[in-house]
Amino acid sequence: MKSITRLFVGLLVALCTLSLAIFSMHASAKEIPRAKPESVGMSSERLRRIAPAMQKYIDQGLTPGVITAILRKGKLVHFQVQGDMDVAAGKAMQEDAIFRIASMTKPITSVALMMLWEEGHFQLRDPVAKFIPEFANVKVKGDSGELKDLQRPIQIRDMLTHTAGLANSYRGDIQAYRAAFAGKPQKDNAELIKTLLTLPLNYQPGEDWQYSVATDVVGHLVEIISGMSLDQFFKRRIFAPLDMTDTHFYMDASKAPRLAAQYTPGADMKIVEQDPGSTESRWITGPKTLFRGAGGLASTTRDYLRFQLTMLNGGILNGTRILAPSTVSLMLENHTGDLDLWLAGPGMGFGLGYGVVVDRGEAATPLSEGSGYWGGAYCTLSWIDPEQELIGVVMTQVRPYTHINIRQDFQVLTYQAVID
Repeated sequence: MKSITRLFVGLLVALCTLSLAIFSMHASAKEIPRAKPESVGMSSERLRRIAPAMQKYIDQGLTPGVITAILRKGKLVHFQVQGDMDVAAGKAMQEDAIFRIASMTKPITSVALMMLWEEGHFQLRDPVAKFIPEFANVKVKGDSGELKDLQRPIQIRDMLTHTAGLANSYRGDIQAYRAAFAGKPQKDNAELIKTLLTLPLNYQPGEDWQYSVATDVVGHLVEIISGMSLDQFFKRRIFAPLDMTDTHFYMDASKAPRLAAQYTPGADMKIVEQDPGSTESRWITGPKTLFRGAGGLASTTRDYLRFQLTMLNGGILNGTRILAPSTVSLMLENHTGDLDLWLAGPGMGFGLGYGVVVDRGEAATPLSEGSGYWGGAYCTLSWIDPEQELIGVVMTQVRPYTHINIRQDFQVLTYQAVID
């Protein structure tokens, strides 16, 4: 009789556990509610200006297709799908299209590391060498080419803010950087950073701001501290809890029909396919061992909206918390003082993984001061504006994109529709 009772109790506990798991899964899978723009202080009429502005770029053959999305006060008020995801095939853009988001990976990687910070694994001013000892021995290249010792250790905070001095393909000895990585596929993050460590720093830590692969180092710190690959950490600690079902470093072939083709400008600036939206894409065929925190993810508009809404909510979505509000606030503060952020432009600073608006007048941006943003190399962009309780996402697939203003136009067109 006792054994039957124990069996019954065991089954009851198992059923309760399963029910809780199903409830939790359904709670996290709750979709972002839609609302009429006027109910959250936006104008439907003015939002309709977005579509023709985006269509102009499509009609001129400068981009294949575009998705634009706007959330305000937790409600989806604009989601526009235009153009093609594969021009040659005449395949129309679809709502659940998957895009290469490149550097929009950086905020996610930075969140992952800050989750571990919240668990007490490190302090932001700890030396990176505490976890990757080789960083204690790097040299700094002087003005005359001489190598100098570090004046202070490279801190974890330096990696999050791009002030570590790392060699890069934008400033300093660009040729040396490119030569170090040319024709040498990196097996994983550890090997990538080993190659990076063969190059001297461009400047002393904290003395300048230079965009670099620092977030790859951030990603590897996540791997070392957590004991998981970055891919697994993302899946278990961020993507599954937030129901980001279509965000991956590499996709299964089954998702190939939803992958948008990627284009580059030709001689006349008209788009030419560079990476197909098929099983031949390197986001499907690539080596599934290198998970770059600086720019390896592909995602959907829906998934990235969920991530950004979590951040705008102070680290929580549908009852699932991944960060504390104070940590999100810290990430969106300017950590670079008055350093020149040449890539972002005047009036901008950099937080822990996000660019931040410091002076909207100097920046000539419609975004409120305190907004956090970043974009990707394929002309994607997203931002969160705590003051206006607003999120914007624009997705397309063209690289380089310096000849078009899709991202800037979308920001202006978003804010001109805010009427209350």
